[in-house]
Amino acid sequence: MKKWKVGLIGNGGICKGAHLDEYLNDERIEVAAVCDVNEERAQFLKENYFPDADVYTDYNELLKDESIDSVDICTPNYLHSIIAVAAFEAGKHVFCEKPDAINVDEVLRMKAAADKAGKVLMVMRNNRHVEISKFAKKYIDDGKIGEIYCGRCGWQRRRGIPGKGGWFTTKEQSGGGPLIDLGVHMIDLAIYLMGNPTPVSVSGNVYSKFSDNNLSDSVNSDFGDKKEDGVFDVEDLAMGMIRFDNGAILQIEFSWASNIKAEHRFVELRGTRAGLKWEDGRVEIYTEEGGELVDIVPTSLDDKHGHVKNLKHFYDVVIEGAKPDFVPKQGIDMIKILCAMYESAKQGKEIAL
Repeated sequence: MKKWKVGLIGNGGICKGAHLDEYLNDERIEVAAVCDVNEERAQFLKENYFPDADVYTDYNELLKDESIDSVDICTPNYLHSIIAVAAFEAGKHVFCEKPDAINVDEVLRMKAAADKAGKVLMVMRNNRHVEISKFAKKYIDDGKIGEIYCGRCGWQRRRGIPGKGGWFTTKEQSGGGPLIDLGVHMIDLAIYLMGNPTPVSVSGNVYSKFSDNNLSDSVNSDFGDKKEDGVFDVEDLAMGMIRFDNGAILQIEFSWASNIKAEHRFVELRGTRAGLKWEDGRVEIYTEEGGELVDIVPTSLDDKHGHVKNLKHFYDVVIEGAKPDFVPKQGIDMIKILCAMYESAKQGKEIAL
């Protein structure tokens, strides 16, 4: 069987730390090319993992290779949509790291380019694919939680600003701070578990209080390329609320730096028959049985390898014809939410979508 040929564009931390296992263990796939503006990064992947891969520093040159079937984009945020559109125009399928894009115009352009090319666009939603999320989703889809009418989610760090002074903290390149960096993860998981209702309005605020603080208690602060005396024009905390077309609401909070006890990820949903909490590697259900209040706590499930499982799902879709669990409309809704949150902070009022 002919192997599916892939080009890896952006060969830094997230590519090496979260994507490589799929490419090293999926026999259907051949990494035919690697590309990074920092040639040493691309050469590192070639020399250590993919000796037959071609090396590029310009993604446009990689896209000229007609044998490449799809690309995996792991670049700074502002390049996601630019490279994706170019890849579609070159006839490639696209898998992209989150966030989908840094503004609504760009995410719409990505979908339009995918539609025109007749190719698959999938953006990383790794938390959907871990065991605890699959358990929670089935429990909800089986009707056991009832109507989900409200919830809250967040990813709070005490001190964990990534790549301070570099592209992570430069709004023109990142699109924002923890809201767009961490928010995609937990907001997506919450909405996915809720059954993907359509967001109709957003209200909230953002704060930047720790740009001069260099303390860290999170390994995540090692992501990105730090720059002394670099730019820091994004928030370090965002807090707000999303309203949906079915009447449900979702409270949200995301921070890179905040005076809390410790780093914490969670999605908490309230239903008419049960409640659910997804939290730091475990899931719990709060319900009633036999006239008693009961907690259900699965003990053999975890939240590991979500990135690899998400990538495998993408290749199941493009190679085997599997039904995608992510469609571009969900990415459009996500970017609308994030941009409306920033606009609400700017205007001091709720923003309709």
